[in-house]
Amino acid sequence: MAGNEARQAVATASQNETEPRLIVEPGVSARVATIAEPVIEQLGYRLVRVKVSAADGCTVQIMVERPDGTMVVEDCETVSRALSPVLDMADPIDKAYRLEVSSPGIDRPLVRKSDFDRYAGHLVKIETEIPIDGRKRFRGLLIGTEGEAARIRQDDKKDDTEAGGAAEILLPIEEMSEAKLVLTDELVTEALRRGKAAERAARAAKREERHRRLKSGQAGHATNQGD
Repeated sequence: MAGNEARQAVATASQNETEPRLIVEPGVSARVATIAEPVIEQLGYRLVRVKVSAADGCTVQIMVERPDGTMVVEDCETVSRALSPVLDMADPIDKAYRLEVSSPGIDRPLVRKSDFDRYAGHLVKIETEIPIDGRKRFRGLLIGTEGEAARIRQDDKKDDTEAGGAAEILLPIEEMSEAKLVLTDELVTEALRRGKAAERAARAAKREERHRRLKSGQAGHATNQGD
């Protein structure tokens, strides 16, 4: 049973690493994303969103996460160190800017199909490129995905066929310009749980790396003594 769960986890992680973003940024942010994404993926992370704003003159915010959706401070520092020289060389922005690498945050954007499945059961706000059922903005409970669309239960409309029931709608993910989680107590609790798990995993990885180096050093010392 444990072996099957481990294989499933590996398969899921592998899929997430290569899964494309269905909601992408336009303009200069898209140019930055094209340059940054290969670097981020080589480090074992995933690009979430790029946002270029006028904050502090010009700020390039790059949201990054691990395949499991977590991110810690050390991860941000690793990505920032790798991205800075690459962006300096490519020079996608014609003025000075401040690079900011961050996690997607608690009320995060949803950009991949797996995001809509992972955060099913939480409230979302969605804006579409073109009107659907006469509107472009939607808010409701995320049910999950069907094919390449997300199903949400709208909290501002009622289904006439079900007494008092909220109406559900399918929204094609590729037709969304923005999809974002709504900050709730439940979402904060889940984010804290994920963050603590990520920190424990990071500490365990560091301990394992120190143990590996120690064993390697001891083995080298023993070989020298034998010589």
